[in-house]
Amino acid sequence: MFVLQVAIIMVLAVGAVLLLVVTVQRETTQNASDRSLAIAEGFAHSPGIVEALKSPRPTAVLQPRTEAARKSSGVAAIVIVNRDGVRYTHPQPKVIGQRWTAQQMAPLLAGRTVRTEAGHGTLGPVFSALVPVKDRDGSVVGAVGASVTVGNVNSMVARHLPGVFGAAAAAVAVTTGGAAVLSRRLMRQTRNLGPTEITRLYEHHDAVLHAAREGVVIVDADGCLLLANDEARRLLGLPLRCEGRPVRELGLALATAELLASGREATDEVHLAGGGRVLAVNQRSLDRYGGPPGSVATIRDSTELQALSGRAKAARDRLKALYDASAGIGTTLDVTRTAEELAEVAVPQFADFVTVDLAEPILLGEEPTDIEKQLRRVAARGIREDIPPNRTGGPTEFASSAPQARCLNLGHAIIEPDAHTAPGSRTQQPQSTGQLTDTESRSVIAAPLCARGVALGVASFWRSQKLETFDQDDLVLAQELAVRAAVCIDNARRYTREHAMAVTLQRSLLPRDLPEQNALDIAYRYLPAQDVGGDWFDVIPLPGARVALVVGDVVGQGLHAAATMGRLRTAVRNFSTLDLPPDELLARLDELDDGGEGRGEGRAEADDATLGATCLYAIYDPVERRCTMARAGHPPPALVYPDCRVEFLELPAGPPLGLGGFPFATTEVDIPEGSKLVLYTDGLVEDRDRDIDESLDILGNALSHVNREPEETCGAVIGALLPRRFTDDIALLVARTHALPMHQIARWDVPRDPAAVAQMRATVADQLVRWGLEDLGFITELILSELITNAIRYATGPISVRLLLDRKLICEISDGSSTSPHLRYAETTDEGGRGLFLVAQLAERWGTRYTPNGKVIWAEQSLSDEYSGV
Repeated sequence: MFVLQVAIIMVLAVGAVLLLVVTVQRETTQNASDRSLAIAEGFAHSPGIVEALKSPRPTAVLQPRTEAARKSSGVAAIVIVNRDGVRYTHPQPKVIGQRWTAQQMAPLLAGRTVRTEAGHGTLGPVFSALVPVKDRDGSVVGAVGASVTVGNVNSMVARHLPGVFGAAAAAVAVTTGGAAVLSRRLMRQTRNLGPTEITRLYEHHDAVLHAAREGVVIVDADGCLLLANDEARRLLGLPLRCEGRPVRELGLALATAELLASGREATDEVHLAGGGRVLAVNQRSLDRYGGPPGSVATIRDSTELQALSGRAKAARDRLKALYDASAGIGTTLDVTRTAEELAEVAVPQFADFVTVDLAEPILLGEEPTDIEKQLRRVAARGIREDIPPNRTGGPTEFASSAPQARCLNLGHAIIEPDAHTAPGSRTQQPQSTGQLTDTESRSVIAAPLCARGVALGVASFWRSQKLETFDQDDLVLAQELAVRAAVCIDNARRYTREHAMAVTLQRSLLPRDLPEQNALDIAYRYLPAQDVGGDWFDVIPLPGARVALVVGDVVGQGLHAAATMGRLRTAVRNFSTLDLPPDELLARLDELDDGGEGRGEGRAEADDATLGATCLYAIYDPVERRCTMARAGHPPPALVYPDCRVEFLELPAGPPLGLGGFPFATTEVDIPEGSKLVLYTDGLVEDRDRDIDESLDILGNALSHVNREPEETCGAVIGALLPRRFTDDIALLVARTHALPMHQIARWDVPRDPAAVAQMRATVADQLVRWGLEDLGFITELILSELITNAIRYATGPISVRLLLDRKLICEISDGSSTSPHLRYAETTDEGGRGLFLVAQLAERWGTRYTPNGKVIWAEQSLSDEYSGV
């Protein structure tokens, strides 16, 4: 390609040189002819030329002048002749005097100027100009001729040839260099492709461009269409001759025309075209890659893809609804709340309105029998709140032809694409069934809520006029939602039943009313958690005007924990009848939990919930104003003194029940009258959001207030410590202490002498008179006489008698023996053995308790209703 360019340049250069030489030759010849004419005319009209011709010696006058002019002007010859053609001057003196021919002189004599080119003269080939010399009267007196030889002209041309050839060579060099640069750049831009390859590439490019199934449009910076392939013309509906026209004038959709004219970048931007086509347009700027200003856009027909995308989006929405259902339905174990969650999940992404009707026994944790007659609307949700379906709580009845009744009978979901024409839509009032009216509903799906083969209720999904009707895919989704909701509702129903049973069992095992006693003013709070646990408490009156306070906590929740709590409470009550010290009572509980058999086997069963149970047992004696306590892994009690000072008693912790092999320790604390003893379970002070030390500080602050009754103290403590959502039961017991007045206590030491029995009868009778209990004198004397006589006869150590006047008259005889008497029936022939029988018959109750120094036998008698106190 480059060689061809150089050859062309050389041909053009040679032609230019030849043309230039010819031009110089012609111009030089014309110049020589013009110059000879000018010199000849100059001499012919010069002053004195006529006089010189007429002078006697014209040659002498004119020859020097002509030679001087010839040499200065560079002409070959200046010749002057007379009228007869005789030469007066000539560069060659030998020619002077010779004549011109008559033919040469004829036009001169006629007064005309003669010009000859390349004529043959005495000097060789010349260019001559002959001018007549005229006198004043116009007559020709002679002639002047000036000549330039051809050699002179050629020498002048030869002087111009170096410049011509130099210019030609420079032009060739510049043109060749430019061609080289242009050729290199062209090769770089075409990637070293030759004309054939470029032609073939263009043909392929053009074929691909027009055969592509994606439209290609190129628009310049002024918004005019530069190129559009066949697919672009088809998709956009472009006219035949559209190149070069502004895109806004091509009849395109406004949004599409604005996009193409603006040149802004776009990625998969959706545009609508004629015929309902959906186009995806991608546009990029050309100059970002070094191209000319403008933009290129690709256009793809996405109509089918859009339809597929719509179906895929619907599928994604259904999957999302199922995911939301799995995460949002069944978050609680409440039947009503679970039904509400089903409605919340379905509205508004699946339906405009959702109603859930359940059989009424489901709400009570029972299984339905005749479901169609027991339905009650428990949940409703919609995009509006002022329509019948949003009313809940009332019974619901459906006609037998209604979709809801039919789906319950068939056991699967039913779709009614047109709710206006659905069977049963005209046979009942919307107000009574909670259905949508004709103007509000469009289609409905009724899905039964079935679990374990039992129908629990029905869910109705409604769509109004603003949404498309339900289809078969929606029916499958509604059925799936109903199945998931039914399982969760059934779980909630079963939990409701178990929870109700556990609560009933728990409340039946807890004390319903606190026993009457004078030692303590007691208030309590019991707050069961959502999952019933095993926290418990009890107040047990003991002989000697004493009262036992018990607080315990069983590990676990549910029916098993409640039953275990009842078992422990019963065991504590039974052991308390033995009047055991707190440490011994807890040891008995620990042995009871262990089962009395191999501990390893019992733990391997892992079904005894008492393992790890905690308990605090305290006995308050109003006579001694002393409290004896022991605990098994339970939080320590708090003691609030009359001055509102709060102290958490440091009792030996002891292991939780059921571990076995560890002793329990008893602590005795003297308690001033008017103090408050506070017992609680760990649910009160343990919270995820705060440390237990912080909870104890809050508890102490709540207890340290003046002049609060126990009931008020319970309210203050619960208000300060109750978490928003507690997962463990809370038991709180507040007991304000009282002391038995000294004038209601009588005590005597009895000598070990049978004669002292009579004296004690008299002394006791006098005390009863002072208390106003004369009517109890005989029985009391008989009881004391028998008990004192047995102590003197069988016991050891000192003997004492104590009378306590409380709600009952209490007689106590203490001695140093640890042997307890037993009630038995005496034979007819026996002389003794009837004393304890008489005591048991005369006293309301009697018993024995052991002390560190021996034992105490006690007997209680009820006071008459007329007794008004001391």
